[in-house]
Order: sequence, then structure tokens, then C-alpha cells
Amino acid sequence: MIRRFGSIHLVMCAAILMGTATPDAQSADPSSGQHQQHTSESAPESLRIAATESGDNHEADKTPTKRYVVNRQGAIPKPVVAVKDVAAWPNLTQLSDGTIVAGLFNKPSHGRVAGEVECWTTTDFGETWEKRGVPFRHEPNSNRMNHAFGLANNGDLVTIVSGWSDVPLKGQTRQFDGPLRAAILDPMVCRSRDGGRTWTANPKALPARCPDGGVTIPFGDIVPGADGDLRLAVYSARGVVGLPPESGSVFLYRSRDDGRTWADPVDLAAPHYRNETAILHLGEGNWIAAARYENLALFRSVDDAQSWEYQNEVTGKAEFPGHLLRLRDGRILLSYGDRTEDKGIEVRFSEDEGMSWSEPQRVMDFQGDGGYPSSVQLPDGQVLTAYYAQRIESHDGYHMGVVTWDPRMP
Repeated sequence: MIRRFGSIHLVMCAAILMGTATPDAQSADPSSGQHQQHTSESAPESLRIAATESGDNHEADKTPTKRYVVNRQGAIPKPVVAVKDVAAWPNLTQLSDGTIVAGLFNKPSHGRVAGEVECWTTTDFGETWEKRGVPFRHEPNSNRMNHAFGLANNGDLVTIVSGWSDVPLKGQTRQFDGPLRAAILDPMVCRSRDGGRTWTANPKALPARCPDGGVTIPFGDIVPGADGDLRLAVYSARGVVGLPPESGSVFLYRSRDDGRTWADPVDLAAPHYRNETAILHLGEGNWIAAARYENLALFRSVDDAQSWEYQNEVTGKAEFPGHLLRLRDGRILLSYGDRTEDKGIEVRFSEDEGMSWSEPQRVMDFQGDGGYPSSVQLPDGQVLTAYYAQRIESHDGYHMGVVTWDPRMP
């Protein structure tokens, strides 16, 4: 974008990625939700601009531009490497005492090695992190990498983890080559009463098969509704004998006992194939969901998540998956991974309950495999956004990183 003021052009600063990004490691893997064949008080948008003299030279009009969020000092924030050697897929949850819990996959591989989800915590708003506990240890020749996190109404931390095995399971067929892709494991509902230090697990609390027959894979935030019942988005994975290759949809499950058991699935995206889906309760019976396939599509419910209607596409191709957060000024924040050639984490804002969205702003840049942001708002109004990446300018290696930025800055 270029703004003209006489002979001065104001040009959005662009960060240039050095080198060539590696192919996206998730483009053909259902463990990451992608089908094999497809890749109130408002604040102005945060902009970083630089003035350049141009006279009558219009070559500046062709300059690629990006807009970046800024911190409270008005500078583009730098990502902080929080946990090294993890592929992560982080999910942030705030406890009542202010502690922020990050659920993350604990190995520097895109799910091709044995590992499990761990809980890491920060009590200083993202400056330092420490490992707190493991919800469920992986079985032999398997991993527990897929997860959803949230808080029960009584303050317990709830996570649901599934994963992948090298051992074939009855009723499933191998759809992908390589290690740990022979079968999808049944989901495990885990619960902690001490902030993620110790856990109990129930293998029967969530059905292992969705209503369409696909295998259940959890994703995103566990969210309470106005009635206090918890909701969970899962997607139905292919790889099941008798189902067509592009089978699968997104289902919302409800828990009427504060996350202990789950039932009453509702199909969110039929008849279209979708997978990793972020959900947000807007108040009363109103919900929105940002569902992944080749991009992010928005779905809406006005009857307390009992039925859903497609609204519109909200991002471009390969801009997924997303996370939704209600800010304290009333706006909705959508954060997502831009996994095109110019990779990074981006955000958009909505001031009208998700009916329309701002232009994207860049939070950070990465190279190779990465994305999957999750955001929380800090007590001082700033936003902490977690992501994972294979490389960034300041660190070569898989990691979970965090960026602190201010959604209120002009």
C-alpha cells in the first residue's frame, strides 16, 4: 500500500525473507488437517510506514508491501524462542491465577517420531517458560500429537489428545507412507485439577468415530457456551475402510458434565470437506467458526451451536489454520498462519461480530514448516501470540515462539 502526500510516498515496510523456504511439510498429511490432494471500543490498524522521496518516479508503486503489528513502543516486535526442539502446534489457555498454559507436541518433527503433548507454563506473561506436566504418555510405536485444550467451569484444565500409530488398527487403511501413519489412535480425554501438573485420563469419554464413520481428531479451544456446557470441535479423518477418499467433516461435540464426557455431535461444515476448526462463543446463542481446507471459511450459528450456516471465505489459499479470540474492547481477533511462499503469522480484526474483517497484519515471519498460532490477551491489554516454526531469522530449528504486541497501537 502506498499513501501519497505531494512528492512524498509513504511505503509500508516489508521484511525480506532470506533464502528459499522449504516445502510445506503439512501439504499432504491429515495429521495436520490438510487433504492429500490440496494444498464496543475500536482501535485503528497497526501500521509501520517509512517515508521515501519519489518526485515523479512511480516505480515505488510496484514495491511489495506488508503491514506489521507493533508493540507498545511502536516498534515491530521480535519473536522470542520459548521452547526449543518442538514442532508444538501450540494452544494457549489462561488459568484463573494468570498462569498461561501452552499445550504443545514435544518433538522437533511433524509427527513422524514418537512423542506426546506436554504442558508448559509461564507466570511472567511469556518471558520465561517451564515444563509442568504430561497429560498422557504415548503408547509404543505411536505419538500423541493432536490436541484441544480449555478450562472447565470448575477451573480444571481439560485436554483431549489423539495421535498416530505404526501399528495397523482394525477398520483403518494406511493412506500415507512413512513412519507413524498406519492408523489414527482413539482420543483420550484428560483432566488436571492442579494446573497441568498431574492428570487423569478417560479413553471412553469421547466417541472414537464421528457420525459419518470417520476417525475423531480434536483441535483448538474447548469453549463454554451461555448455558455452561462445553463445546469441542473435532474433524473426521479419512483412512477408514469403506469411506470415500474425500470423506470427512467437522463436528461440534457438547459436554453437559463440565468436560468429563462428550456427546450430541452437530455437523458444522456439511456437505463440504473441512478439518481443523477454531470456534468462538459470541454471547447468548451466537457462535462463529473458522474452518480449514484450502483456506479459512467462516461459519455461523444463532441457535447455540445446534446448526450452522456457511458465511464466507475469510482468508486466501494456504492461509490457515486459525484461532479466534474476543478482545476486551469487543473486537474479534483472528490469527492464522500464512503458509504461502512468503510465510508468517498474520492477524485480522472484526468490529461487527465477524461479518467483515480488516486487512491482514503480519506478526512475524518464518521459513519452512510452521504456523498454528494461538493468542491470549494479557492484563495490560497486549496480546501474546504463540506459534511454531522450523526456522526464523534468529533461530534455525523447530521451536515454539511467542510474540507480544499491542492491538490498540495506531
